Parts: sequence; structure tokens; C-alpha cells
Amino acid sequence: MSRTLLSHFTILSNSSRLLSSTISRGRGRSQLRVLNRVLPTQHVAAAGFRCNCTVSAPESEVSGRSASLKKKRVVSGVQPTGSVHLGNYLGAIKNWVLLQDTYETLYFIADLHAITLPYDAPQLAEATRNTAAIYLACGVDTSKGDENVGAALLTYPVLMAADILLYQSDFVPVGEDQMQHLELTRELAEKMNHLYGGRKWKKLGGKGGALFKVPEALIQPAGARVMSLTDGLSKMSKSAPSDLSRINLLDPKDVIANKIKRCKTDSPPGLEFDNPERPECNNLLSIYQLVTGRTKEEVALECQNMNWGTFKIVLTDALVNQLRPIQNRYEEIIADPAYLDQILSDGAAKAAELAESTLTNIYQAKGFLRRSSIV
Repeated sequence: MSRTLLSHFTILSNSSRLLSSTISRGRGRSQLRVLNRVLPTQHVAAAGFRCNCTVSAPESEVSGRSASLKKKRVVSGVQPTGSVHLGNYLGAIKNWVLLQDTYETLYFIADLHAITLPYDAPQLAEATRNTAAIYLACGVDTSKGDENVGAALLTYPVLMAADILLYQSDFVPVGEDQMQHLELTRELAEKMNHLYGGRKWKKLGGKGGALFKVPEALIQPAGARVMSLTDGLSKMSKSAPSDLSRINLLDPKDVIANKIKRCKTDSPPGLEFDNPERPECNNLLSIYQLVTGRTKEEVALECQNMNWGTFKIVLTDALVNQLRPIQNRYEEIIADPAYLDQILSDGAAKAAELAESTLTNIYQAKGFLRRSSIV
């Protein structure tokens, strides 16, 4: 309910790709600049994250950020599909785990985002719990999103903006294809701060200042883009019609072996990276590099004279070894429903507390009266 109200507020207030230079959308509107700098923390630097900071950010704030990064909040969410594949894990989940060492993180399962999925309420609840168990098994601490509202009222970019603004996020881990959504979020925050924050809010009894934090982007590191096993030019996706196109995190050993055995390859001798005429070869070598943690040069040297039969056995073993601890932990979590429900409940309580504070400020700044039943 909290996020639903905020979604309406953001709608009322204003009712692609990432460029390597300033993104400008006209006078008075938000501008983003890619500073191409790695955040000054060990864990995030190791992950390769880049931070997009506002053009107006003072140098003193930037230089002093290293001392206060642990106080910054990162917010991100996932759909409760109940199924997570290798591309999700290598492209996002491993990075989320690293972020937990540096920031206060709030990762949630957004039930409302799943309204287009072919789930009824019990199926959605099961998918939510299963998704939570998978992410927990990977080392990500999740909270639960409970929204019950008609989809016709909202659209995805506004939902994304509402999630980010409601929980007062400092940073949002995004891919380059989501930068425009984040720019919308920033514009909504700046618009609300201008219309209702500062002295206007203070005159109504508030503390004044900004109602919303204007979030900045953490661009996820390049190189973790995992492609389909049946088409090296298409991204690995849970929506692909064939299950042979992806490695699911819960696939048993024999299923992984069968998928790798049947995956698309080519006929030239030897294996190599970065040959545009050999996309499947590049993809499979990249997967092997990512799951083993080796450098590109090490993998290239190891595999340059291998044939496909030999390499597929090596890749299968590497995938099984990578996923076995996750699968074992998942089995432990899913076998203990009380523990899983407590994790979801604790996360929801923490999120509700943050949301309540934001909503109280919004009601006050806009001069709305609150009923005690509103949460």
C-alpha cells in the first residue's frame, strides 16, 4: 500500500543507451555525467562498478564519500519468477553480494511487477518464496514486496521510480538499458523537491530540505553478459522458448551436462575469444572464465588447442562446481519454511519502516491529512 500511494504522488507531481558524455534533456531538467571512476572502496572496485554522479555534486562531497559509503543505501528489486538462470547470477546477483559488503542494501521481490505473469495468487506466493530462497542461497539478503493494486494505474518506469524514491536510495545498480528509467526517477525526485520541499515544507511543520534523495547509478561491470546456449548473438533469457538455451541455477548435474553437450558450436579448429564470426565460441569461453574466476588470458592459453568435446566436459565440471554450493544451500533454505518466512517478514518490516518515514514527509509537505489506518 505504501508504494502504491507514492506511485500516485510521483504521477501527480509530473502528471538507450548510456552515453560516455553528459546526458542533457533541456534547460532545467536533470543532467547526468558518467565520471568513469571506480568507487573508492575495495569491494566495489573489485566488482568493477562505475558511479554516475550529478554534474552539480561538489568536489568536497565526492572526495569525502569514501568515509561515509557504508551509510549509503542501495535499492534494487527482482520479479518473483521462481526461476533464475546463469545469466542472472553472473550478470547481477554476484555483484549484489559484493555490494552488501559496502552499502546498506535493500533487495526486494516486487510482487506487483509480476502481474503480467501467468500466476494466480497462490502461484505468485510460491514463486515469491522460491525466488527468495534462490537469492538467499546465492548470498543475497532479500526483503519482500507486498503490493495489491490494479496494474492499469501504473507503468513499469513509474513502479521503478516509486521503489527507488520510497526507500530513499542513494545508488541504484542498473544496466545501461535502464539508464533512462533512472533519469526519470531523478527528474521526479527533483520535481517533488522543488515543488514541495525546502521552505515550503518547513512552513507546514516539516524539517525542510529535500523530500527525496536524487539517486545515482551504479553501472554494473561489463563482461558479464551471458548469451544463449543456442544462439551466441542472443542474451540468455528465462523467456526463451527452449530450456536448452540457458543454465538454470537449480539444474542438476545431468541436465547441465546435457545442455552443454547439445549447445551450439562451430567447426573451426581451436577455441578463441572475440572472433565476431564465432559468437558461440566466445560465449562459452566467457562463461568458463566467469565461473572459474580466471583471467581471459589464462583461459585463452588453456583452451586454445582444445576441441569441443574436451572443452564441453571441462565447462560442465566448472559449472557443476560453481552451482553445487548454491543448490545445497537452496535445499537447506527451502526445507525450512519457518526460516524463509522469517527472513521475508524481517525484510518487509524494515522496508515498511523506511517507507513510513518517507510517506509521512510526503503527506506533510503536500498538506494531506493521514488516517491512522494508512501504512
